[in-house]
Amino acid sequence: MPGTWLMGDVTAGPQGPTPGPVRSRPDDDADRPRAVLLRLRAGDESGLDPLDELERLADTDGVDVVGRLVQTRAHPDPATYLGSGKVGELTELVRDRDAQVVIADGELTPGQVRTLEDRVGARVVDRTALILDVFAQHARSREGRAQVELAQLAYQLPRLRGQGREMSRVGGGRSAGGVGTGVRGAGEMRLETERRTLRRRMTLLRRQVQETAQRRERTRTRRRINRVPSVALTGYTNAGKSALLNRLTGADVLVRDALFATLDPAVRRVLDPGGTGYTVTDTVGFVRHLPHQLVDAFRPTLEEVVQADLVLHVVDASAPDAMDQVTTVRGVLYEIGARDNPELLALNKVDVAPPEWVTALRSAYPTAVPVSAETGEGIDDLRAAVATALARHPTR
Repeated sequence: MPGTWLMGDVTAGPQGPTPGPVRSRPDDDADRPRAVLLRLRAGDESGLDPLDELERLADTDGVDVVGRLVQTRAHPDPATYLGSGKVGELTELVRDRDAQVVIADGELTPGQVRTLEDRVGARVVDRTALILDVFAQHARSREGRAQVELAQLAYQLPRLRGQGREMSRVGGGRSAGGVGTGVRGAGEMRLETERRTLRRRMTLLRRQVQETAQRRERTRTRRRINRVPSVALTGYTNAGKSALLNRLTGADVLVRDALFATLDPAVRRVLDPGGTGYTVTDTVGFVRHLPHQLVDAFRPTLEEVVQADLVLHVVDASAPDAMDQVTTVRGVLYEIGARDNPELLALNKVDVAPPEWVTALRSAYPTAVPVSAETGEGIDDLRAAVATALARHPTR
């Protein structure tokens, strides 16, 4: 199905939920949509600007960022997200930069989206919708597509709405000379029909995802019976997990310098120097404020991490906010129930990271192993560290 933010608000139609206008994905960069980024901050902040990551997400989704607007505000305005003065400033910025889209670094309510769109005159989407669309682009397998669609529908369901007078939610009865009696109108009833359609589709998708989860569980059970240890690669998106999997196992998993390039788990077998075999599973990367709809939908896939004998946490040592990324990943591990799993950190990309950054990371995480999936530096040390960790923690 098309990406969420490309669809606009889901509207009810006679054949089921009808998406709004869908833009094509042009190959010519000159035709890419232009966007203004929007963010609220609580007060003085230090460190990297979160909009830098939002811009990378937008670029991955095929959108050019042409402006930014930040407002210092303790809480979002219930109606417009921004304060009224800033809404006017945003409107001018959108007009001056000829932007078609506004992307907010936060989750907006349906009412906030509609009000901002009316005031600004541009499409408004939030961070959740953007991430869902990036995931939709990268899902390749039947399992991955089902999980992404499930997350999209969970996001869209509360945003289902009618259009115009024909979808009016106010109905009248025929009694008392035709005076309205408070019964539901045609729009209300049609919306409820469309909600049931979406819920039925979600039930079907959950069944598909659950069937895949049961197959994965049977595979894990066989591994446990055969005493084959399992290692799950995890980490922030674009930390180099797939490249490291290829180095460790000799696999040829797709490697791209893009956010969320891997959504479908890849499992490979490794023989360590002592002749002991174990499996390595490449899993989906994490990101700051990963939408809860995705965490819920991908829970069967993330179960590979929960059930692993060792979590190999890959860290991009060349990222200025590497320590913050470690905290984010550990937060997601906590959320999915993997907080007690044995963990080994691999400081990847040391070939391009400033030496002082690597030194700081090694000081903060003394047991971490510096490696480069690109050059092979430190790979033998990492294999030895994995073997040692697995020996210390027998197969569950």
